[in-house]
Amino acid sequence: MENLKALIQRQSGNIIYRFASIKKLLNFDKILKISLFISAALVLGIVLGFVVTLCVASFDFLKSVGFSSLLKDTWNPLTDEFGASPFIFTTILVSSLSLLLSIPFSLSIAISLSDKKGNKLLQSFLNTSLDLMAAVPSVIYGFWALFTLSPLVRLLQTKLGFAPMGVGLFTAVIVLTIMIIPFSAGISREVIKLVPQELEEAGYSLGATRYEVIRSIILPQAKSGIIAGFILSMGRSLGETMAVTMVIGNFNAFPKNIFSPANTISSLIANQFNEASGLHQSALIFLGLILLVITLLVNLAGAFILKGSRR
Repeated sequence: MENLKALIQRQSGNIIYRFASIKKLLNFDKILKISLFISAALVLGIVLGFVVTLCVASFDFLKSVGFSSLLKDTWNPLTDEFGASPFIFTTILVSSLSLLLSIPFSLSIAISLSDKKGNKLLQSFLNTSLDLMAAVPSVIYGFWALFTLSPLVRLLQTKLGFAPMGVGLFTAVIVLTIMIIPFSAGISREVIKLVPQELEEAGYSLGATRYEVIRSIILPQAKSGIIAGFILSMGRSLGETMAVTMVIGNFNAFPKNIFSPANTISSLIANQFNEASGLHQSALIFLGLILLVITLLVNLAGAFILKGSRR
């Protein structure tokens, strides 16, 4: 029995020694470092792949028409006229208006959900609801806007003396506002939660009201992160396709008023790419490249502000 015990201990010692030797040989720290570097490089490579693919596919259009199309406003594939300015303008306009409309709602929701003295059960329910809204597919928002929001907008247009179409710029802005609220509110909520509780308690100890603590302590401390969250939400709204395509009216010109039908870059591509070929297809891909550049710039601006808020 003693010999068996000694044999087992010797074998166990050999196994442990071999495992330590293998671990030292493999150098897990170095493997982890290399794998993380490869993962980061892969993400960068995918983004560069997007840019290169779009540049190559839009080369025919750039060679024939060039960047002058960015200043033209006539889009007619039958006559090889590809003015892109109405779509770029409408894309930025719709995203900017939806962002401005979402700010008070998103900020109010974020403050309510991050209140450490609030009703925990209600906050849990609202948090779950917010996450579910973010997970709803955009086409569902489009259906809802088409069958529920559009008739209401039609009534409003009738009251104000506009053509009662129900679809157009205003409808697209409203549905896009509802879609980005969960994203901007979620980011703002997490940023506000990072404000040290000691600062809030110090404000209350000095006799400040809840409103004064929010205005003078919480919002100044979380300002950079909240702004970054809104900018990142705008980047999300710039590329929104299905919901906007279903309710914006799909008219290839500058909008004349807030209720006019229009087209964003993404809605134009969604409507025409399937039937496009040749120069027309290359023009649509060029618009996709422009949209990618705008979105990357907006996201980089948001990430830069968010990075500054962490310092």
